[in-house]
Amino acid sequence: MHGHGSHRPRARGHLALACALSLLGAPAALADSSEIAALSAPFEDALPQAPSVAERLAVIRERIQRSLEYPPLARLLATDGEALVRFEIDAAGAPRNVRVVQSSGDGRLDASAVRAVEAAGPLPWVYGLLEVPVHFELEQAD
Repeated sequence: MHGHGSHRPRARGHLALACALSLLGAPAALADSSEIAALSAPFEDALPQAPSVAERLAVIRERIQRSLEYPPLARLLATDGEALVRFEIDAAGAPRNVRVVQSSGDGRLDASAVRAVEAAGPLPWVYGLLEVPVHFELEQAD
């Protein structure tokens, strides 16, 4: 047994892991801090902190709106509206099978909404079909 002078200090996490290992019936030889560090390394990032689905959807909506190009004729005619666009996102973040499921009432705006979704990638991946409203609103001059 080591005296107080030869005792090596351990990091708090390693001490906790050593306690947990001893509770699980691990042999006392695993109490060496280098072996504990080797054992704990694969488990430190086992659950990475990823954005929530709500956060990813907000990013998707924002990127689509940022990619939006208001059709010149619609702007000239002061046409506004909202198109509901349905699509899915592949593993590379590219929008797939983009189509309008609820028209804005103007074909130019609908086509522009589809182009905005296609141009917004790469997007954060979300499983399944998404329906995202694309807003066309002209700013009022005061």
